[in-house]
Amino acid sequence: MGTPIISRGSTTRNGDLQSGSGATTLASSGLGRFNVDWQARTASHDGWRTSPEELLAAAHSACFAMQLSHELTQNGTRPTQLDATAEVTFVPGTGINGIHLDVTARVLGILTDDFRRIAESAAVHCPLTQALAGTEITLTTTLAQAYPVHGPGSGAATTAGDPARRGRDAHPLKI
Repeated sequence: MGTPIISRGSTTRNGDLQSGSGATTLASSGLGRFNVDWQARTASHDGWRTSPEELLAAAHSACFAMQLSHELTQNGTRPTQLDATAEVTFVPGTGINGIHLDVTARVLGILTDDFRRIAESAAVHCPLTQALAGTEITLTTTLAQAYPVHGPGSGAATTAGDPARRGRDAHPLKI
């Protein structure tokens, strides 16, 4: 087991819930300070403020992408690129009622079914998914290109359209 790393965030809050405001800082890295308020949670993200749910979505997408990269590499299919997003749904008066993970990947030498299986495993084993036990989490996967495509005259067949080799999992997984 490795040495524990403690990550810190801090928030200063002024005023009441609905009309007050605050700022959240990435304290461990010092990389940013973000304005947070109730309007960003319930109305809109307008470019100068965020919400705890948006910060959670960013953290979850990063954690999931790292876990997926690790599991793909362990499988012998190192990813070329992973584009992961997380959408956190917040309902005022209820709280967070779901998170949807979506990943589009470029991975050489993997079939769609194998990619989907590994992505599902990564979603389950992602430390943030585990910390969010009890929250409904779904997953959609897209394999954008499974292997190099050779053009005309290259002497190799072009098979990028082979559905066994690429495609989108249109049936989200409930984790």
